[in-house]
Amino acid sequence: MAYTDNRKFIEALDKTGDIVHIKQEVDWDLEVGAIGRLAYQREGPAIVFENIKDYPGHRIFSGMLGTFRRVAIALDMPPETPIRDIYAEYAKRIEKTVKPVVVDSAPCQENVILGDDVDLNKLPTPYLHDGDGGRYIATWAFEVTKDPDTGLQNWGMYRFMIHNKHYITGWPRVTSHLGMVLHGKYVPANKPMPMAVVIGGDPASNAVSTVSYGVEVDEADYAGAWNQKPIEMVKCKTIDLMVPANAEIILEGELQPDRVTSEGPFGEYPGFRTEGMRSGTLCKIKAITHRNSPIFTTIQLGVPPDDSSVLASMTAAVAMKRGLLRHNVPVTDVYAPPHGVTHLIIVGVNPGGKKVVDQVRDYFMTRRRVDPNKIMVVDEADPFNWGEVMHDFSTKCHPLRGVEINKVEYGANPLTPCYSAEERRHYTGGLDVFDCTWPAEADRFNEIPVRNSFKVMYPEEVKNKVLKNWKNYGFKD
Repeated sequence: MAYTDNRKFIEALDKTGDIVHIKQEVDWDLEVGAIGRLAYQREGPAIVFENIKDYPGHRIFSGMLGTFRRVAIALDMPPETPIRDIYAEYAKRIEKTVKPVVVDSAPCQENVILGDDVDLNKLPTPYLHDGDGGRYIATWAFEVTKDPDTGLQNWGMYRFMIHNKHYITGWPRVTSHLGMVLHGKYVPANKPMPMAVVIGGDPASNAVSTVSYGVEVDEADYAGAWNQKPIEMVKCKTIDLMVPANAEIILEGELQPDRVTSEGPFGEYPGFRTEGMRSGTLCKIKAITHRNSPIFTTIQLGVPPDDSSVLASMTAAVAMKRGLLRHNVPVTDVYAPPHGVTHLIIVGVNPGGKKVVDQVRDYFMTRRRVDPNKIMVVDEADPFNWGEVMHDFSTKCHPLRGVEINKVEYGANPLTPCYSAEERRHYTGGLDVFDCTWPAEADRFNEIPVRNSFKVMYPEEVKNKVLKNWKNYGFKD
């Protein structure tokens, strides 16, 4: 079934044992963050905090898609589905987008708060990490904006912090879609940019907001593809934007073209706090709409795995594979290990060799954004098998000829912990490519060693016999 809201998804997680309901009172000030962070690091279940200090009647949902089990459930697949098959199912679904449908009334507008009655402090926004610059209201939430020229909406996941009861402040990178439209079109015209913050969107909507599918597409179409069912959308009360009708909370606001304030620091997704206080863009909230008994959603970002590293790794890797194929690279698979937080990408190719590895490098270097800074290219190892990848990296990547260092002059990911403060400020960095393939011109009989593995070293009849009798030998798996 399609989980068109979080409430149905929570019911599904209850049935599979992938969620825990904490009924004792917990403090929004660090305790919610600490509990969620430890649950992630132990690869534990999702959490519903049922009793929040100072916020009677409110709940917080944490860890929605923090494991591949939960991603599988969100795709209506068995929880134990292998990661490769989850990737494949997601990739298959987004090949055929499903347009949303517009509704006149919606659960997300059961309660409407306007103008001077808006008070962001009445939402149970947790203070997540000791040392954060404030209470971050948008972590596992996404922002809806529109290009004024094309009329196309865009969904993106950006962080926003409460500034006061009427304003939030955030840092949409200038290389992001939101940042480019804001600074390229609204700021020069000195006009405020309408923006809606969707808190408590359904799993599919949150998932597709973590990746860019291109400039001239609407992420709502891909959320429909994920669910194999149209997303219901409703028009905001005070701004000209459409939002998911079954979301829990909507903040309707306008990004200010001429107002900034301090934002950060914040413990970000790479597992480090890589910057201090910075200049953030102010957004004035004109309205808050929400469901009855709304469920606030959050993510306690940090050392992986968590929702960001698990979900974003999958959506990013599938997008990269699609892009590489469009550029005629003979790619077989792309895997972004969650613990690599999209900074490490493993690309499988067939055939390999320097020419193909250069094609992979060129694809990433010519992109507007260069998020990964390390790419391993393999031709025999299964990109999803970390042991095989490490073996090929250790034995096939030549220490002199197999490593290529490329400087990124603009577009590097400023949240990369190893970059200096100066590099982060100017979006400069690098991309290292590790060629773990055999040279295309090598003599496969005389120059390439024979892999000493079950797959290669034994005849088919012996392998088939062993596999057929594996459980009879006494092995469980």
